[in-house]
Amino acid sequence: MTQLAEPVVRHWDFPRVIASVCLLARFAVEHGLGEDEVLAGSGLAPAQLADATAEVDARQELQVVRNLAAALPDAGLSLGREYHATAFGIFGFAFMSSPTVRDAVNLALRYLDLSFAFSMPRAVLADERVRMELDDGALPADVARFLVERDLSAIHTMLTELLPTRVPLISLELRFPEPSTVDEYVAGFGVQPRFGQPANIGTFDATFLDEPLPLANPQTVAVCEAQCRALVSQRRRRVGIAHEVRVRLTRFGALADGMPGVARDLGVSTRTLRRKLEDSGTSFRALLDEVREALAEEMLTTGALSIEDVAIRLGYAEASSFIHAFKRWKGTTPAAYVRRV
Repeated sequence: MTQLAEPVVRHWDFPRVIASVCLLARFAVEHGLGEDEVLAGSGLAPAQLADATAEVDARQELQVVRNLAAALPDAGLSLGREYHATAFGIFGFAFMSSPTVRDAVNLALRYLDLSFAFSMPRAVLADERVRMELDDGALPADVARFLVERDLSAIHTMLTELLPTRVPLISLELRFPEPSTVDEYVAGFGVQPRFGQPANIGTFDATFLDEPLPLANPQTVAVCEAQCRALVSQRRRRVGIAHEVRVRLTRFGALADGMPGVARDLGVSTRTLRRKLEDSGTSFRALLDEVREALAEEMLTTGALSIEDVAIRLGYAEASSFIHAFKRWKGTTPAAYVRRV
């Protein structure tokens, strides 16, 4: 099995722009609920929805979801169909202007903390099929099903919008019990789901990964991804232990010292550091990758170091390992990247 890009976060508790809350409130009003009713307990007031640049805590959005799910428990699938690519702002435009479906999926996973996801996605290639798993293990039980349905439907909506031809699911497995009717699932996804399964997994033909996208534009996706990178950089710098680890990884010699060295510098055990990072929705490996990518860009752009020297400074034993990692980050080799810049 070969995984596509690693999801940059593994827990839903990351800050979001208010756009999803606005969408939830609008959906609620269209279905006969009041804004005050759906915002109750979230700490948000209807007047705040007018500020498109505002950010909300994930737990505030979760409360809005909880209110909506309590009133409309069977609306998860139809709600997900409201999450068009444009609802995600610059992240959505980067998604749409990617060269292929593969590029779009990888971009979405790299900048997952610019999304509104609660059930964490993971994409794996196996037997010429893509298995997209939605992990709901960290979700509160009372909204887990509703959010899996919403997120699954939202992902399917975006994939459908990417291509002029529909991406058909081969199979759909869901962890929760079978509802009284599955008509909406069959109509929306084109397959009969299997319920009561170990995980939430949708499967589609891997050949769709290399389909060129009709709105692909290398200049647009480059500009959009640069803005995505700037946005997530600002947000991630504000996130506690993850920020502390990033700071220490950029210090001279820290990459070679690895996790034990960073933990020692922070005055905690490696086990405690690993647990704190997991609690914040990330991992040492993900942060190490992030810092290495940023430093690699910086060092290669100056032109003062060879690829072998950059690999050594980033803590790789061999240049080939660095080249493989760089292709995973950027979709191109370090040499091609240097020629381009």
